[in-house]
Amino acid sequence: MEKKRLRAGYTTGTCAQAATKAAVWMLLSGEEKTSVDVILPKGKELTLLVCEIEMKRQGEKIERVSCAVRKDSGDDPDITNGIFVYASVRRKDGTEIEIDGGRGVGRVTKKGLDQPVGAAAINKVPRQMIRKEAEEICDCYGYEGGLEIIISIPEGEQLAKKTFNPKLGITGGISVLGTSGVVEPMSEQALIDTIRVEIQMQLANGNGWLLAAPGNYGLDFLKETYGISPDRAVKCSNFVGETIDLAAQFGAKGILFVAHLGKFVKVAGGIMNTHSRCADARMEIFGAAGLRAGIDPAVVRKILDCTTTEEALELLGREERDAVMKELMARMEHYLEWRTKGELPTAAIVFSSGIGKIGETACAEAFLKKIAENEETIEE
Repeated sequence: MEKKRLRAGYTTGTCAQAATKAAVWMLLSGEEKTSVDVILPKGKELTLLVCEIEMKRQGEKIERVSCAVRKDSGDDPDITNGIFVYASVRRKDGTEIEIDGGRGVGRVTKKGLDQPVGAAAINKVPRQMIRKEAEEICDCYGYEGGLEIIISIPEGEQLAKKTFNPKLGITGGISVLGTSGVVEPMSEQALIDTIRVEIQMQLANGNGWLLAAPGNYGLDFLKETYGISPDRAVKCSNFVGETIDLAAQFGAKGILFVAHLGKFVKVAGGIMNTHSRCADARMEIFGAAGLRAGIDPAVVRKILDCTTTEEALELLGREERDAVMKELMARMEHYLEWRTKGELPTAAIVFSSGIGKIGETACAEAFLKKIAENEETIEE
């Protein structure tokens, strides 16, 4: 029996983008808008309903507009499914478009996150999309003044207690997230089935040397750093171990993982499912590598108190960082080989958001060369 395809949803970032577009449009046009079309960061088009519309007038002039878009997480929903994401917009002096968080949107309290300390936890891509929508509507109506845009999620403060946000250093609410604008279904079996299909497709197309990346960050890094199309890589999500098993099962020649340190540092501790609900220990593994590399124990204690690997990296000088990464990459190599039981060559390249490539296993460059040679053979 054929399995039903799970329905994708859309992110809190997409909700904020759509609510902002509708609110700015109503502010400048003076007319209600009950639906909007938005283009997501990866190019997909979406039509979303707008609700909870409030237009505050002062005489004939509209002073402020607030509206909301209801989040739909698709099949296998998360805790944010069904919440309302609001955008409140008003004119302000000057020409700046100011984006901030209101009730239920968290505040960043620790270094190393997507936004600086003190900022609303509205991540980079959603901020870009919110600004883009506001600027386009302003251009459409010839408005050259400033705007204040406040994104709020009334249920966010309570929902945040069920997330890792307090531990990560985000207080008072949840984050406005999204790199693609779409929430892919997170059923584990569905994801593993998708990985299986992607591996089979890559092998059927002659790509015996596989590339794998956990998510969009890795895919973007491959494209920006090596000019490799995201279509060339298997998106393995958190399932490092299962991806290796499937690659071996279907006769791949080898597999190269390209991942952010925050995700792949767990592999250096033998953790083959990198989802936070399965295991964390990022700082413990990082700290242990620091001790093996001869880092001052006082610095290692600071590493153990860090929230993210980006923050931990900032505590190290260049030579110290290289020494720690050498230890981490050696452990990653050990556990990748341990998982394959000698049946499949493996390698890994690890990067950080702030620095770029920071580590690779011994055979990583050779893997890249084989992948490039394979591409040339296929093209011929």
